[in-house]
Amino acid sequence: MAENTLIEKLIGIKEKYENIGQQLASPEVMGDMKKYVQLNKEYKEMQSVVEAGDRYRKMCDDLAEAKIILQTEKDDDLREMAKEEATAIEEALPKLEEEIKILLIPADPQDSKNAILEIRGGTGGDEAAIFAGDLFRMYSKYFERKGWKCEVTNVSEGASGGFKEIVCKVSGEKVYGTLKYESGVHRVQRVPQTETQGRVHTSAASVAVLPEADEFDIELDMKDIRKDTFCSSGPGGQCVNTTYSAIRLTHIPSGIVVQCQDERSQLKNLDKALQELRTRLYNLEYEKYMNEITAKRKTMVSTGDRSAKIRTYNYPQSRMTDHRIGYTMYNLPVFMDGDIQEVIDQLQIAENAERLKAAGE
Repeated sequence: MAENTLIEKLIGIKEKYENIGQQLASPEVMGDMKKYVQLNKEYKEMQSVVEAGDRYRKMCDDLAEAKIILQTEKDDDLREMAKEEATAIEEALPKLEEEIKILLIPADPQDSKNAILEIRGGTGGDEAAIFAGDLFRMYSKYFERKGWKCEVTNVSEGASGGFKEIVCKVSGEKVYGTLKYESGVHRVQRVPQTETQGRVHTSAASVAVLPEADEFDIELDMKDIRKDTFCSSGPGGQCVNTTYSAIRLTHIPSGIVVQCQDERSQLKNLDKALQELRTRLYNLEYEKYMNEITAKRKTMVSTGDRSAKIRTYNYPQSRMTDHRIGYTMYNLPVFMDGDIQEVIDQLQIAENAERLKAAGE
């Protein structure tokens, strides 16, 4: 991308950014909540591009000024200072240009959303449920490191520990854009607690990460929803709540069923269940978008394909391997304790490289 073309594009973006800022301050927009939310989201998303653009334009101006000094100035000390400055800027500019090129590629509009995280035990019986529990602990530790909030909305415990299924809402900054790489089948190789002869078994758990639908994304018609109430239950089916506070919602047109039994209040469970239903309906459309994207990508880093085996956790070798990018690390206890940022960073780098390549084609 030629320097002048890049600067022109950055100037245009800044003008649009300032225009949106003026709109956000207008009474007309402030009175239209849906429009205000959309514009405010766009304004925040443009901020990083505008700030990088300001730095880039200043560096270009400083470089031009240093070159003028080198051409016209007679004083040796001033010429030496200008030469040092020009050299430093010329070394820094290419890296900043690459950062800006990535920022200019349209981001997944869902990246800034909160997320619904589902973990289900797969093949492997009791061991798969135990592994699903290990994954949930790993993610919980990671959320603590990020300062994110995790609210469990539905859980079905395994007979020997862990979870047959656990669903939670994760709230924070750019949650979906970070966690979307976790969707897929996670495979574990280890000696199960129930194994008496010390043989290594292979089990699996599936992880699905869904972008949470905003209030304005999906409009629900309550006439299309059947609501059932039941008692919240704990391990072994024992009734731990004598009131019918748990909620099950069935969306009749789509057949989607969600339930929430986390809260003691039926109203709170209903709110959470409606939010999850809205998210699942939204994701029917979002999957079409993802299919269009992945048809154009080779490595398919974040396809959201729940059937794809993405990662292996080998306990005897203390090894974690992410099969999409061929990334391996040999400190599994630390990884399972929530230190997973490095592999997410590598996945983001791989996806950015693909996006840059696709933008240049």
